[in-house]
Amino acid sequence: MGRARSEGSSGDGGVGTKRNATDGRLLRSVRSRERIVLALFSLIEEGELMPTGEQVAARAGVGLRTVFRHFEDMETLFVEVQARVEGVVHPILAAGIEAGPLAARLHAFAKQRANAFERAMPFKRSGDLHRWRSAFIRTRHERTVRMLRAHLHRALPEVGELSPALQQAVELVTSIEAWDRLRCDQGLGKERAQEVVRDAVLRLLGRDR
Repeated sequence: MGRARSEGSSGDGGVGTKRNATDGRLLRSVRSRERIVLALFSLIEEGELMPTGEQVAARAGVGLRTVFRHFEDMETLFVEVQARVEGVVHPILAAGIEAGPLAARLHAFAKQRANAFERAMPFKRSGDLHRWRSAFIRTRHERTVRMLRAHLHRALPEVGELSPALQQAVELVTSIEAWDRLRCDQGLGKERAQEVVRDAVLRLLGRDR
């Protein structure tokens, strides 16, 4: 009879060991990539709108070569982060607004926008710095504009009854660019900025408060 296999031997000629080693490398690679994405995400969220590869590597705790082994260049890394932001912001705006009086729907709409825009603002500013040189980021921006327009008309179908010029005006005053102006340049608090947006929309709709 042949020699009995030693206890615990896989009998696969080391294939299992090689597979485990490969799986371990893949897991480390996935974790490393995730740390890099989260590093850029946190840097932008903290106000560093154009972090360098060195800053990202330091925050992620990896070498600079590791950053660019996972990502072709900084643009592809920024694109990944923008996709993560969309994954956070879009569900906020996708939540339905209950049917009811205009004032109630407008209140819910303004609150949704405020919550989404507060979360997205640093990433929007960062994206704007890169948009001029990135066709992919421009395409994502255009898609977001269309999504916000659809969100507006779902929540406030009365807007569709306005003239094209007034519809554009409502879209403007409810945009993230207007929100940034109200919050940062004009120094309004979140609740006050929502009130301004609601009042502006009501007036454009020709309704009283």
